[in-house]
Amino acid sequence: MKRVIAAALAAAVSSTAFAATDPRTLPTKLAPAWQAKTRELFKQVIEIPTVHNRGEVPRMAKLLADRFRAAGIPDADIHIMPYEALPGDQTAALIVRWRAPHATKKPMLILGHMDVVEAKREDWKFDPFVFREQDGYFLGRGTSDMKNGDVATTMAAVKLMSQGFKPNRDIIFFYSGDEETRGVGATLGASKWRNLTDAEFGLNADGGCASYDRNFRPLGCGISTAEKTFQTYFFTTHNPGGHSSRPRPDNAIYDLADALEKLRTHRFTPMMNEASRGYFEERARQEGNSPLGQQIRAWLANPNDGAAADAIEANPLEVGLTRTRCVATMLQGGHADNALPQSATATVNCRIMPGVQPAEVQAELQAMVGPNVQVTPDPNYLGTPTPASPLRPDVLAAVTKAIQRFHGPAMHVYPVMQTGASDGSFFRAQGIPVYDVDGSWGISPDDERAHGLDERLPVRAMYDDVLHWEMIFQDLAGDGSATPTSATAQPAGRPERG
Repeated sequence: MKRVIAAALAAAVSSTAFAATDPRTLPTKLAPAWQAKTRELFKQVIEIPTVHNRGEVPRMAKLLADRFRAAGIPDADIHIMPYEALPGDQTAALIVRWRAPHATKKPMLILGHMDVVEAKREDWKFDPFVFREQDGYFLGRGTSDMKNGDVATTMAAVKLMSQGFKPNRDIIFFYSGDEETRGVGATLGASKWRNLTDAEFGLNADGGCASYDRNFRPLGCGISTAEKTFQTYFFTTHNPGGHSSRPRPDNAIYDLADALEKLRTHRFTPMMNEASRGYFEERARQEGNSPLGQQIRAWLANPNDGAAADAIEANPLEVGLTRTRCVATMLQGGHADNALPQSATATVNCRIMPGVQPAEVQAELQAMVGPNVQVTPDPNYLGTPTPASPLRPDVLAAVTKAIQRFHGPAMHVYPVMQTGASDGSFFRAQGIPVYDVDGSWGISPDDERAHGLDERLPVRAMYDDVLHWEMIFQDLAGDGSATPTSATAQPAGRPERG
């Protein structure tokens, strides 16, 4: 995914805080037979290296399709859709429809993606594409981003089908093959393949919503209802160049360096929306009268208070939540070590606040760097701003019921704006509201390893996630009778975070 695990993961409390029970040590209520089935599938998908240009995504799509087929979904409702993502990257999406015998509601869409970002063996402590279980964790590329969500949603459906559950609305599963690169699959899914994916709303399994701090206190569950727009720009400088023995006062690399220094210190105007306000109201409650809590309340009182917004974003876990942010990510320049550079280019990735047009950001960047630097958008990916999804009471109630069944009433549920982007943005752009509601969880910030080294997920979190989605399906596509025996209750008396 193009985002962190969850922007809702909050800052840690002081080291003197009360230490609660380690949630990783508590048993899951997923039956042993279903644990074994879940683990088997999880191992198989982790060991398929679904990195772009390796051609492995169709193999994973077939693996998941076979699970649905074995559970009773007919071939006519299982579609593996091949397509090209990045040039030469032949990948695929999987679309499965679990039909309601007598539908009384419009369909519900479940979103996920099968591709993962590259992971190099020499960088990791272990082979990233060999599934491992160690010290209470499952490890490997994709364990938290986001093959866990693919497996949990698949196994929850398979489990319910084995129990004879009949949904009262069609449940459509859409797993794309290039979310980590261009999002072509989601674009097609929301447009060309709309006849297969059209739904009243979507639930995204990309990113767990719940977390604990290092003292095992619940930090809450943020339901993402909005996403920033993903847009890359190129900063390019040009120069006549010449022989390196006769330097010019102007230099393409120096000009680019000056522009990047301006970018480093530039701050866009702070902005607040319904999702970010809901998140920071919860964070203010969590922080109490701490300096960060005071800064958050100052910004909530005055969203134009740039100083308060800067102070909030000085906290590493709050970066990107108060405004558009842009950062240099790659450099290219020069053509020979004995020649003055004739051009230099920096790749600048921006995450733009909802409702702001990428052209407006481009214009602000151009004004910032001046006329000697050309600012152009990536022609292969033009971001489209998407509206925030109104928080549906039925979704909020179902997620709250499931999350608090596993983690207790201290695990508050609230809206949040994601700083990154996911496949959900493409469906939001086409009028389908989407909510990020996966039930996986971890310890913040230790388990925030998506796109990074030694990615991992607590073992119990994987098994809990199957039960989480089982409850979601029962509540939103059934009679709402998700049973308490399907979930793990937390010990009584767990304190709320002060």
